[in-house]
This record gives sequence, structure tokens and C-alpha cells, in this order.
Amino acid sequence: MAENTAVDTQLPEVVRELYAQFGAEAFVLQPTKDDVPTLWVGRDKLVEVLRFLRHVPRPYVMLYDLSAMDERLRQHRYGLPAADFTVFYHLLSVERNSDVRIKVALSADSLSVPSVISIWPNANWYEREVWDLFGIEFDGHPLLVRIMLPRTWTGHPLRKDYPARATEFDPFMLDAAKQDAEQEALRFNPEEWGMKRGTKDEDFMFLNLGPNHPSAHGAFRIVLQLDGEEIIDCVPDIGYHHRGAEKMAERQSWHSFIPYTDRIDYLGGVMNNLPYVLAVEKLAGITVPARVQTIRVMMAEFFRITSHLLFLGTYIQDVGGMTPIFFMFTDRMKAYDVIEAITGGRMHPAWFRIGGVAHDLPQGWDRLVRDFLNWMPKRLDEYVKAAIQNGILRARTIGTAQYNSAEALAWGVTGAGLRATGVDYDIRKARPYSGYENFEFEVPIAHNGDAYDRCLVRIEEMRQSLRIIKQCLDHMPAGDYKADHPLTCPPPKEKTLQHIETLITHFLSVSWGPIMPAGESSQMIEATKGINSYYLTSDNATMSYRTRIRTPSFAHLQQIPSVINGSMIPDLIAYLASIDFVMADVDR
Repeated sequence: MAENTAVDTQLPEVVRELYAQFGAEAFVLQPTKDDVPTLWVGRDKLVEVLRFLRHVPRPYVMLYDLSAMDERLRQHRYGLPAADFTVFYHLLSVERNSDVRIKVALSADSLSVPSVISIWPNANWYEREVWDLFGIEFDGHPLLVRIMLPRTWTGHPLRKDYPARATEFDPFMLDAAKQDAEQEALRFNPEEWGMKRGTKDEDFMFLNLGPNHPSAHGAFRIVLQLDGEEIIDCVPDIGYHHRGAEKMAERQSWHSFIPYTDRIDYLGGVMNNLPYVLAVEKLAGITVPARVQTIRVMMAEFFRITSHLLFLGTYIQDVGGMTPIFFMFTDRMKAYDVIEAITGGRMHPAWFRIGGVAHDLPQGWDRLVRDFLNWMPKRLDEYVKAAIQNGILRARTIGTAQYNSAEALAWGVTGAGLRATGVDYDIRKARPYSGYENFEFEVPIAHNGDAYDRCLVRIEEMRQSLRIIKQCLDHMPAGDYKADHPLTCPPPKEKTLQHIETLITHFLSVSWGPIMPAGESSQMIEATKGINSYYLTSDNATMSYRTRIRTPSFAHLQQIPSVINGSMIPDLIAYLASIDFVMADVDR
């Protein structure tokens, strides 16, 4: 544990700034495997510290993540402050290209911290999620109600004393009285959200869009307060797709949780595996071969293309173009043919492994990739000419649902939604991972921040993905497809037949799972919808003690009212299409 008695010039810049402002004695500096400066602060100074970071020169403008952890069963804490529960704030500065993580320790008999919505507006949903899943209060929150679970739910599932398996619960019973109570809990009460039902001259209409509506792109409900066609206000309502992915991680081995990651952004395929396995590899101290890095990059970019193609087809469909989606599904199938030939699966191959990939590239993979690279660029040109330059689409989307870079950062927007406002920030360039620093590609940006520009950015991203895949094809390194490390899971099959130590490791990894060293690590990647990350806590066990999954879509949906209020209903449909979200990525 670092000593907090003097300002060390070797400390990260943000730590030195905090020490200079508040004194080193106000903090406990925690070492982590991801090298994100992590400091514990007292609850009485929390808001003051966070406000300082928000307004320091080159500020931490984005509340990237906010969540909590039940510390009560954690055994390997290595001198950290005493805590029953911990709330953490992960802040991001684009100007510095750096993060800082602030933690506050809580005792079980005093589970409350001040709300920070006045500093970052997107803290609203994150604080509601922590209350819902951990039961921690946020003083000053305007409406601290459940967000992931029904309001009739009992208990807080991410506490360690809450069961993790269905077999640990009593059988579920739904009688008529309980069904009526559940239905009544879904009734929307405008006054609860600060809405008026009308004025002295007219009544407002309240319209439910979703949770079963094609334009909602999944089980998503948004309640609209309407004056005619104009949206006066709205309330996004999520949680219909919540499956408790973070809770599931506490009962799966490090290796067996990989297939669960595929189902987060279910259009992202192996892109979902990547931040998880990279974070685990940091915990384990595994360095993968260059061949593994390049294979991972190539397959991740294939899934970026398949995801963006589905976005483009549904985007055009939502504004009235019916034909292009069929052509785009044809091209997605061509990409999936390559993916299936390499991985053995299509949408959810769960193919990445801790320390490598499931198997080496099959014979003939290069011909399939080359054929796709010869096919796809001209198809993108056709889409731009036939659909994107269409006058109706342009009229529906140019200037629609527009926001600027300051608003995007305040609401935690990442990916194409941020770059469409002119912010040149792509994790693959800003913080290269898996060898992205070895590839030549451009970061597409636009400047209007509207529904049209968000589409243009993604089309150009597909072109850049093709460029990256071409470099993978031309410069695929030789070597192993897995790291030679005892915690690689599972070890290469051929070595289990040659070395008894490897065979024993394989047996233990398959039956119990590898034991990861105690510590914390996180990994961000530029995923299909924006920045995605896993923040893992190991307690020197075969399973994760805490797995935090930060997804881009959660932040993007929270922003909706600030952008769309005052617009018309058709503008909302175009806006939802331009966000490019899936509800599993929101709800986890």
C-alpha cells in the first residue's frame, strides 16, 4: 500500500493535484492491476473531491461509470480502508486521455452517500441502479426508485447475502392478487416524474411507446408527454431485459463466464469477449503472442461490420426505406460465413479465451477473408448512393436530435455518437489494446451531432474496419494461438499430451477453474456501440468476486429526454434509430 505522507513526483498527475488541493492524508491510494489511479476518500469530502475533478484544468468531464461492491465477504483486501460496502466513481478526461477512480467506504449501518447529479447529470441512472441492486441511498436524488427490477421486487440482488441461483429461492407463485399488484406497479404516474397532466386550457396526452414496438429496438419503453405531436417531456423505462449478468459472474469460473459476455451486446459477438479476457489477463499477468492479438483484432472488426450493417438497415427502415435492409442482411450473411468458418459459430461464437483463442485459424481462412474484402467496399458505395443520399432520408435526419460535444460528454456518450459531434476520441487510437497501435486507420468524425452524422460516421467506420482486416490478412504473424502461461485456459491440447504439469493444470482449470491472483483490473475497448469495459475484482479464487460491466447503451438511453424534448414523435423514431442500441447492452 502506498504511503500518503508526501507528494511523490512519480505519482500520476491527478493524484498529485488531489494531494496538493486536499492533502495526502485525505486519501488512501490503492494499487490496481490496470494502473488507473484509485483513491479512497471519506464520505464527508466526496462531493468536494468530485467537484474539484470536474473543474480542474483539463477536467474529468465524463462520469464514465458509477457502481458499488459488497465488501463483506472479501478476504484479500491488503490494507484497504475498512468497509462493508464501497461506492466507486470512474471519471474520464478526454483532454488528458486518462481516468481516475474515486472510492468511498460505507458501513452496513450507514448506507448513504450524497448524490452527484448536480455535477454530472448522467449520475441519475447510475445512482438508481446502485440503490436497486445494493440498497445504498443517495441523499438528494430527485427520485430514487428501482430501475432494473420491478418496483414490487424485494431485496437487493448484488448483495452477497442474496441468492445467486434459482434453486435457492422458493417456487414462484403468481396468484390473481399479485398479478393485479404487478400490473398496477406498471401504471405511469406523471406527477411522480414532475409532469403536469395539463393546463387550464388543455390536457396533455401520455403515450406508451414500447416495451413491444418495432421502433423501440427491443424491450424498451418510453412514456411520452405530448401536446399534439410535440414531445413536452418523456421518461425512458428500462429493465425489461435485465438478466443479472453481473450476479451470474459471481457463480461462474473465470473461463466459463466467457459465453455470458456474448449475450451483453448480442450483436457484438467476440467484441464482447475482448474486454473481459483482456481484464482477466491483466489479473493473471498473461502476455499473449502477436498472432493472438492480430486474430482478435481481425474478428472484432468483422463483428463491427456486421453490427453496423444491421444498424444501417434498421436506421433506413425506421425513416421509411424498406428495401435496403434486405441487401444489408445479405452482406451480413457473407460476413457471418467467414466468421463461422473461422470460429465455428455465427452470432455468439464465444471464441476468445483467457490467453488466446479457442483454436488456430483454419486452412483456407485467407481466401474467405480476401473474397469478402473484394465484395464489401463496392456495396458500401451502393448504399451511400441509393439510400444515404436519398432526399427523404436526409430531410428526416439532418438537424434531427442534435447535440454538441459538451452535452455528449456530460451524459457519458461514447462511440459514433460522440465522434459525430467533432470529438476525435477512439479508444483504439487513444489507448491501443491488442496491438491496434500496429494498424493504420483513420478515426471518422463529423461535426453536426445529428441523426444523419451518426449514420455517416458508422459507414466510414465500416470502411476503416475493412482496411484493418486487410492489414490482418496481409501481415498475420506466425506463432502460437495461446500464451504459454499456467493460467491460460484451457492450455493448448497438444501440450497436455506431452507434459504432466500441463495435464494437471488442464484438469484443474476444467473442473474448478483457474485461480486468479487477488486484485482489481479493468479494460476499455471501442466496441460496436461505444466504449465498453469490464472492471473485475479477484479475491484469489476460481470465480470473480465482483464483475462490473459498463456498457455504452445504458448512458445513451439516459440522454434521450435532454435531446428530444420539444421535438416531434417522428424525430424520436429517427433519434432512436441513430443511437444504435440493443437492450441487453443496456440492462445486462
